[in-house]
Amino acid sequence: MGLLDSVAGAVLGNLGGDKGAMAQVAMDLLNQNGGLQGVLDKFNAGGLAEQAASWVSKGENLPVSADQIASVLGNGAIADIAAKLGLDSSDVSSKIAEYLPQLVDKMTPDGEVGANSGSLLSTVLGMLK
Repeated sequence: MGLLDSVAGAVLGNLGGDKGAMAQVAMDLLNQNGGLQGVLDKFNAGGLAEQAASWVSKGENLPVSADQIASVLGNGAIADIAAKLGLDSSDVSSKIAEYLPQLVDKMTPDGEVGANSGSLLSTVLGMLK
């Protein structure tokens, strides 16, 4: 685990409750899938390119369901995150479906994914305020 991950983990651990858990889910999700572009690539490959593109663009974010999240990310990955956090898999899928579009949107304020996309930690913390 790198220094940034250690610092982020400590900060997120201090949030506690649902906020801390969802912030950790966001960090894990992006770390396990090669960052923001990796997550978007998974959604594109999983048949949800239109939804993923809407989250990056400056327009309205299209919704995604908990079932679509589980389909794209895999039930095993969702179960692993749920076990790590002591949550139910369906709750984790629902929360990811709720927060992922917002997270991607806030990480891509200019409507594109690039080297200048927002900082994950500051984006997650800003969403939880």
